Order: sequence, then structure tokens, then C-alpha cells
Amino acid sequence: MGTGWAGLLIAVVGVAGTLGAALLTQNRADRTKRMELQAVAEQQREERGHAEELLRAEQTRQWQRENLERRRACYVALNTSSRQYLTAMTRYALALRCGEDVATARENLETARLTYRDIYAESQMIVPGTVLRASSTAKSHMNAAYSNLKRYGAEPSTYGEELGYLEDELHQEVWLHLGSLKLAMRSDPGIDG
Repeated sequence: MGTGWAGLLIAVVGVAGTLGAALLTQNRADRTKRMELQAVAEQQREERGHAEELLRAEQTRQWQRENLERRRACYVALNTSSRQYLTAMTRYALALRCGEDVATARENLETARLTYRDIYAESQMIVPGTVLRASSTAKSHMNAAYSNLKRYGAEPSTYGEELGYLEDELHQEVWLHLGSLKLAMRSDPGIDG
């Protein structure tokens, strides 16, 4: 019986070894597959993160482009309307001094002033602080000149010399502040360094 038991023991060890090897091989294959899946998932996470980062960067660039275009459009409108307002004041003063077509000049002045006021109000929501300060200073000087100009009535002959001083103020002081505003608007988008 000793040999029978030994043969049986060898057979059991052989079957257990064969089954154990199969289980061990399957276990290792499962672990390798899990590691591969984890590596693929990690790579997908990294790629997704990189793609999201690229998307955020593109969205930021798009927002910056749109913001710059909005500011540029605002700058063009503000520059144009402020110059038209000042030109209308100059023409009104000239009409008062010469006594020619004062009513039309006054109507054009009011139209230019209201247009400027609306564009200035819009610019307050768009432009950065440096341009806003320059714009506010120019507006204050234009409004002061407008107030001085509106004190004069439709009797041109009585204001000749005073209107000459007002025209000088318009051409020297107010144009100076509009020039400062223009420089601030040009330096913001990098047109002037």
C-alpha cells in the first residue's frame, strides 16, 4: 500500500500543481489586464485634461480678441463723437460771432452733444481705468466749454471778443485733452508703445 499511496500522492500533487499553475497564470493575466486598463484610463484622463486646458486657453484668447474689438469699436466711436462735439461747439461759436445760421449750428451742437453723451456712457462700461480717466478729463473740459458757450444768446454782435476767447479755449485747452484721450486710447490696445 505504500506504493499506492505514494502514486496517489504524486497524482494529487500533479493535479494540484496543474490547477495551481492555471490559477496563478489567470491571476497574473487579470492583474496585467487591470494595470493596462488603469494605464489607458490615466492616459485618457491626461489627454482629456490637456484638451480641456487647450479649450480654456482658446476660449481665453477668443474672449481677449472680442474684448479688444469691443474696446477698439468704442475708441473709434468715442474719438469720432468727441471730435464732432468739439467741432460743433466751434461752429456754433463761429455762427454766433458772425451772425450766420445760428439756429442750425445750435441744433447740430445739441445733436453732437447727445451723441457724445451716449457714447461716453457706453465707454464707461468698456474702457480700462487709464482711458476712463483721460476720457473723464476731456469730458469735463468739453462740458465746461459747452456751459460757457450756452451762456451766449443769439445776439452775435454783443459777444464778438468774448466768443473769440472761447474759441481760443476750445482750440487750445479742449483739443489738448482730446489729444491726451487719443493717446490713452491708442496705447491701450498696443498701437503706441
